[in-house]
Amino acid sequence: MAEKEAGPKKATLARTVKDKWRSKHWYKVRAPGFFQHVDLGETMASEPEQVIGRTLEVSLQDLSGGADIGKAHIKLRFQIERVTGENVAEARFIGHDLTSDYVRRLARRKRSKIDTSLLVTTKDGIEIILKPVAVGEQRLQTRLRAELRHKLRSLLIEEAKVKTSPEFVREMLQGDLGKLLSHGLKTLYPLKKIEIRSSVVLGTIADELPSSEAPAPKPVEPEGEPEAPDAPSVTPSGVAEIPSV
Repeated sequence: MAEKEAGPKKATLARTVKDKWRSKHWYKVRAPGFFQHVDLGETMASEPEQVIGRTLEVSLQDLSGGADIGKAHIKLRFQIERVTGENVAEARFIGHDLTSDYVRRLARRKRSKIDTSLLVTTKDGIEIILKPVAVGEQRLQTRLRAELRHKLRSLLIEEAKVKTSPEFVREMLQGDLGKLLSHGLKTLYPLKKIEIRSSVVLGTIADELPSSEAPAPKPVEPEGEPEAPDAPSVTPSGVAEIPSV
């Protein structure tokens, strides 16, 4: 008798599980505007509210479709903040990390590693926690390490003040920020490598204005010729492009 009752129960359980999967939908996750709204992947949920707050991680190399060869060690983090029509989930950039094996390779034996952590504020008021790492070719004295750490923090704070958050993030991910820091510190000591090994964005970075909204430059008329009336300028529309790293 017990065996006869077990059969319908198992069938009911299997039907319930099957119905739960049928009720779920795939949501395409899209990057913010200054990453050109590229697709980050897909996630599944029964309701749109369930995907909000989920985080995704993708390498810079994968984000660029393989164009940025050698950037697989840079892991970008995104968090879904809203769902729009046609099951599209919009995500914001929340920070990045370098893989642990890459950081270990930077600080090999007989090298000096300088770590620090600080909060910077960009020109448009976005706060970002930065964790830079600097590597010297030789072992450095404690006093020199302290001077380099202090100068490194000052350079990062000043650079963030004059850059908008999209500009600062682009500079950080492209490696231009590391080059700028190396140039600023070479008067104290020529460091071998400077990287931002981790960042945390404490706000939402606004998308840059598309080029169609930027004012077109007025053409310069040759001297001695009458000035022609201004013609309506036409510029291509689109989101701001992040150059290849």
